[in-house]
Formats: sequence, structure tokens, C-alpha cells
Amino acid sequence: MRTRDLTGLGVCWLGNMRYTNPLSPTDDKKWRLVGSLGLRMYIVGFAVGLRAVRFTQHARFYLLPELPLAFARYLEFFLIVPPLVLWLVFRRDVRVLVATSPFEGAVGAVVKQVARLAGRRIALVVESHGDFEVAVFQQRRVHLAGLYWNIMKRLAHYALRHADVLRAVSGSTRQQLEAWMPAKKPLIQFMTWSDFSTFAGLRREQPLSNTQALIYAGTLIPRKGVHTLIAALARVAADFPEAVLWLVGKAENQAYTARLQAQVAELGLSDRVVFKGAMSQADLAACMGRARALVLVSQSEGLPRVVIEAMMSGLIVIGSRVSGIPEVIDDGTTGYLVPPDDVDALEAALRQALADPQPDVMGDRARAFAREFFSEAAYLDGYRRLLSQAAGTIR
Repeated sequence: MRTRDLTGLGVCWLGNMRYTNPLSPTDDKKWRLVGSLGLRMYIVGFAVGLRAVRFTQHARFYLLPELPLAFARYLEFFLIVPPLVLWLVFRRDVRVLVATSPFEGAVGAVVKQVARLAGRRIALVVESHGDFEVAVFQQRRVHLAGLYWNIMKRLAHYALRHADVLRAVSGSTRQQLEAWMPAKKPLIQFMTWSDFSTFAGLRREQPLSNTQALIYAGTLIPRKGVHTLIAALARVAADFPEAVLWLVGKAENQAYTARLQAQVAELGLSDRVVFKGAMSQADLAACMGRARALVLVSQSEGLPRVVIEAMMSGLIVIGSRVSGIPEVIDDGTTGYLVPPDDVDALEAALRQALADPQPDVMGDRARAFAREFFSEAAYLDGYRRLLSQAAGTIR
């Protein structure tokens, strides 16, 4: 596909992304990189806190208050974002909308149709970063789940029907989008952003063979399978007395976190499992520099960047055989794959990882793969191709 000169193209990203002011180092690097394409960039997302925020840093950010209930945030997004983005279309000459999921894509589809009625053609890109059919139900308890899914399904179909270009971050998300497509549309695949430099340049405090520390990094929600990990650790704890588990991440689901804490106490693992909470990329990298393996046994994912971060750090990675994870883990070579919610299989994988007399060999293979798999140049080229394809539909 021939790429176009994107200089001066007005592009607006809209989704449920959360940003700080000023941006975190990772977000700062991402938008500086994408901005090198010469775009005029606008970002509509959520602030961290209950105040709306507007600022400029590589792009113009319009951040909504982060209301405490998911339903309230969806309602806020669907009521406030359409008129805001329409204003950007007509006053700031935004020509391409990039929605970060099919659900937010429904807002983009509304804006596209209203703009067309007013004589302005814009292109809509819909991205998929994970399994949008099941993820929300695995993340938290949803009241009136049947009604909720029926509404979300209609929104997703509406968005995909009006999308001009689609983006997937993994083979599994590509297959899901293709299954939902009402008609064949351009679909471009490249993985999600992460600033891997912190992990790629990591100097480990000790080789893998000198530590029995396991690490989980991600939000504490049911679909991440942390309860399965704790149950498997209990089975191997007696045979590996030095094994500890560090749980890194925000307690996004308080009820689930409380259940995890009770599970740890009931299994007698209070001195073996540490809830470390959320931490910066630099602190996470430091933790990985002291760990032997990352364990991520989610029930569904897109292509989780923490897996690549761990591989960049030279860790063994134990992951569930779902979504995009098998695309980056070669079972028995760069890590181990297990079925989700399978305590027996996870126990066996933990035993292999903890008993391996030469774990650094697997860690080195994982690092070599990760460095070849992801690069900033490939990410930038992905957006260049994606936006070129979208711009071609309106010129």
C-alpha cells in the first residue's frame, strides 16, 4: 500500500484512555513519536480524578472527569463526546477519527454521519485491543448482563458498519473483527504501544537462577485469573520454600481484591504473597530485575504488553493460551502456555519454571524474540499505514 504525506492531517483519538497532566513518560514518548508524522492531534479520553482537564503536550488533550461507576462513565462519554468531537471537526478541521474500541467507535459513527449531513466527509478508524465480546463481563459483575450486552452489541455493529478502516493488535483480535465485519474492509494489524526502553536496557540485579520470585503485573480483576495463580502457588509452596509472589497493579475491583486477600490468608501464604499496588514503569522494571518469571493467566486478552516487557527483561513468562498470548510465547522455548482457569496445568508450569537449573537460557531466548518482535519504527509505520488508508477514503 502506498503511504501518503500526512503532514497537517487533523486526527482525533477517542476512547476510555486515562491520562495525567503532564503525561507520564510512556505516554509522552508515544505521542511525540506519533506526532513525528506531522499530524495535528487531538485526544479525547479521561482524566485521573473528578475534574475535567484540558492541556497541550504534543497533542491537544480533552479529558473527562473519571466518574466512579462504569455506567456513569459510559453515559458521560456518549453525552459529552459527540458535540465535542463535532466541534473539533468543524472548528479544527479534524478529518480522521480513531476509536480505541468498537464501543467508542459508535460515538465516532454518530459524528461521521452528522458531519456528512452538514457536508463534511471524515474517516472513521475502529481499533480493537482485546476481546470486546467477553472482557467487560470478566472484569466485573454486570447487572442485567443480557440487556447490557444487547446494547453493547448493537453499538459495536453500528460502529463497524460505518468504519472505513480497522486496526487489530493481534491475530486473535483480527479474527474477531473479521467475524464481525458486515463487509470486507481494510484491516491493518500492529501491536499496542509500550515504551520498552526501560525494560530492554534493564541490568538485572541477579540472574534468574538466583531468585524464586514470581511476578504478576496488571489490574486486580477477575478475568486476569489471579485467584488461579494463588491456588497454584499454594500447591508448590512446600517444595519451593523460597518462592514468593509479587502482585503489582491497581485494585480496580475492590471486592475481588478482598477475595484474593482472604484466599491468601486461608491458604497460609500471607508471608509469600505481597500486594504491591500500582507502580511506575521504572519500579516495575526494577521488580522484574529481581524476579524469575512473570505469570499472566488471564481468561482473555488482546496482546498484553506486559508479556513483551517481561520478555525484554529476560524473564520466563507463563501465560494462558488465549487471545494474542500464544503469538508471542513459544511453549517450552521462550516460556510456558497453560489453559486459563486450569490450576493443575499452572502448577506443572510453575514447577518447571522454578526447578529449571538453567532458567537464564529460556530468559535469553525470550529477550531475543521480544527485541525482534517490537520496535518503535514498526509501531510508527503501523500508524502511518493506518492513517494513510483512512485519509485515502476522504480525498
